[in-house]
Amino acid sequence: MAAGTKGQKHRSTLVVNGVLILICCIWLLPTLGVFITSFRDSQDIFNSGWWAVFPHKEDVEIGEIILDDAVDVNGKISVEGITATFEELREGITLSDGRKLTWLGNKRTRKIVISEQKWVGFTNNLTLENYKDVITGKEITFTDAGGNEILRRGNNLGAAFLNSIAVTVPATIIPILIAAFAAFGFSWLKFPGRDLFFTMIIAILVVPLQISLVPILQDYTKLQLNGTFLGIWLAHTGFGLPLATYLLFNYISTLPRELLEAAYIDGATNFTILFRLILPLSVPSLASFAIFQFLWVWNDYLVSLVFLGEKTRVITYALASIVGEKGQDWHLLTSGAFVSMLLPMAVFFMLQRYFVRGMLAGSVKG
Repeated sequence: MAAGTKGQKHRSTLVVNGVLILICCIWLLPTLGVFITSFRDSQDIFNSGWWAVFPHKEDVEIGEIILDDAVDVNGKISVEGITATFEELREGITLSDGRKLTWLGNKRTRKIVISEQKWVGFTNNLTLENYKDVITGKEITFTDAGGNEILRRGNNLGAAFLNSIAVTVPATIIPILIAAFAAFGFSWLKFPGRDLFFTMIIAILVVPLQISLVPILQDYTKLQLNGTFLGIWLAHTGFGLPLATYLLFNYISTLPRELLEAAYIDGATNFTILFRLILPLSVPSLASFAIFQFLWVWNDYLVSLVFLGEKTRVITYALASIVGEKGQDWHLLTSGAFVSMLLPMAVFFMLQRYFVRGMLAGSVKG
């Protein structure tokens, strides 16, 4: 009985792991395609798929035959020891030695291409020029699908990247600091209306931020904060505080009460307890919220567009401009997308070991 239960558990684990691996592969495959495309030349992108960078067999042209004007292309055509019609040559005919004859174009071209199956790969054509072109604001030149030479100006994604850092870092740190004070007060301090205030903060979580954009914008216009970094820092702080307070409250409220009582007995003030005990012990919760807030602010488009406008472009606005202005330039779109992903991925991988601990904090009582 025990052996059967163990075998069933083992099979269930294999099924679950298999499904998870399949989901990861399905998600990673297009991401891998976009990543490889970001390093390919524009002409190669139009001529072949991203998988062509890997070694594979394909027909490689090794020669050509131009038929004489005396040859009747409407009848049987004798070439390279075979006799075939135009339609057959258009489909391609494989010779006994492995070579393939294929008619190129219509009958007027009178051209037959000789090709042979060979191992090829385009790994040598990978380039960093796409990233250079999209990051700088200099003029760039490339060839489109029709073979035309295109001259355009880069999108200066580098400046937008720095603007996003200037917006995101303070907009992540400020709400964390304020929420830490609030969560500590709601968890350990007793004051009139504590439960009511906490309920009001949690209720704000269900209010869509879109309905507050216009009133805040009107106030910013009166205070001359619109279009400034201070204005967008305050906006993101206000939008992120309810969730930050809730997450930190769940974690701080689970800390051992004896630890704080011992600190009080030793004469520690509330500020000392907060900075010497609470914050160091709350690193998992702080890190989990930092990931949420950083990713949300970094990927934000609407709030940045409303409160910063077009003059101070963040990276999401710059990417939207690439889609609008250069919708056919896949080599620029893909490289721009991965430039925007670099910092969020770095932040997530640095803090992800705290993520699960911080999210589950306070979920189990007793």
